[in-house]
Amino acid sequence: MKAVVAFFASGASAWVIGTQQTESHPKLTWQRCTGKGGTSCSNVNGEIVIDANWRWLHDKTANSYTNCFDGNTWNESLCPNNAACATNCAIEGSDYSGTYGITTSGNQLNLKFVTKGQFSTNIGSRTYLMQDTNNYQMFNLIGNEFSFDVDLSQLPCGLNGALYFVSMPQKGQGTPGAKYGTGYCDAQCARDLKFIDGKANAEGWQPSSNDANAGVGKFGACCAEMDVWEANSVSTALTPHSCQPEGYSVCEESGCGGTYSLDRYAGSCDANGCDFNPYRVGVKDFYGKGKTVDTSKKMTVVTQFLGSGSTLSELKRFYIQDGKVIPQPQPTVPGMTGNSITQKWCDTQQQVFKEDVYPFNKFGGMASMGKAMAGGMTLVMSLWDDHYANMLWLDSSYPTDKDTSQPGVARGECPTTSGKPSEVESQYPNAQVAFSNIKFGPIGSTFAQPSGT
Repeated sequence: MKAVVAFFASGASAWVIGTQQTESHPKLTWQRCTGKGGTSCSNVNGEIVIDANWRWLHDKTANSYTNCFDGNTWNESLCPNNAACATNCAIEGSDYSGTYGITTSGNQLNLKFVTKGQFSTNIGSRTYLMQDTNNYQMFNLIGNEFSFDVDLSQLPCGLNGALYFVSMPQKGQGTPGAKYGTGYCDAQCARDLKFIDGKANAEGWQPSSNDANAGVGKFGACCAEMDVWEANSVSTALTPHSCQPEGYSVCEESGCGGTYSLDRYAGSCDANGCDFNPYRVGVKDFYGKGKTVDTSKKMTVVTQFLGSGSTLSELKRFYIQDGKVIPQPQPTVPGMTGNSITQKWCDTQQQVFKEDVYPFNKFGGMASMGKAMAGGMTLVMSLWDDHYANMLWLDSSYPTDKDTSQPGVARGECPTTSGKPSEVESQYPNAQVAFSNIKFGPIGSTFAQPSGT
């Protein structure tokens, strides 16, 4: 079945807001910069909200604690179909620290991996930066740079402390809206969402075989995705994902493609991306504990989005550590040159890595990414493990059935047996990532860039 495009409309859903837990967003300060060299930055008072998928859904009847979604299945009495589910179920506010291990202090956000609460054990989280209580903070990245500090020293193989942008609707969806973290979409056309386009996704829901808290629904939510930072202490990748249309759209079943469908390439978005992973382009001593960019300690990550209007021409990356500005390395893989992502870089990557399918170009490449950025994108910060590919695409050799001597297969030094969620969750429950000191402004405004870089 082909993808069914159904653009977001602020649907009049009967989705009910519960009264058991007040929703109070943790505060997070960030900075908007002007001028040059990071010397002219002013504080912006933002907030953090957790995604609706993590929230408690229960029977809206007064004093009822019956779950609408329990473990990884829907309650068939309360949710015999999508319409009934939205009518019968209430979504609750969040205990951010106690239930989800999410804390903020000034300009720092901490995400804990495993949190054992009073009623449940939580694994990972996905959060969004808010402009105010009811609106996501939207960023137009073109012609600007985005910098942040990160400490991921406690993230081993199999974990991903991610910071990225997606083309979510600013006000979220349905009655709960952005205040309750609704409206997520990405280039995988996520089908693990309990609510899509302001409606329930209960019909046809298939519980996961290896994730006690998740499953896959009939519908998926697609949109362009700019992965500024997907990383652990072993590997990192900077990856734009094109999509057509760039904004929020709904797909159905196998037509979604991406991670959650049998045919990864059946959808309308680029599930793979055009990535720059230093290890993958042959520079194995650049990123990791004790390496040029030392992941055993905090670093500053700067990403520049060169271009104007709706045209994105180049993505440049710098690291700052111990007072030293470190540019992205030059590849050592034969046939690849340049330490930034351009359309030419992506074309070359397809040829050198011998990618038979390269959806980044198929769905518009850098031109698509530029359109998405010009439309405004929401900032996502998350911590997660991978129940589909054990994060091997980030930090090991992948696909596992290919010769590691083939360019593009080796992405990190983690063994191909690593990253199993059951093992990661039991062995590293206290893993966490800290994002802090977020700055945004025109090129050159958030840090002192050495001449000639």
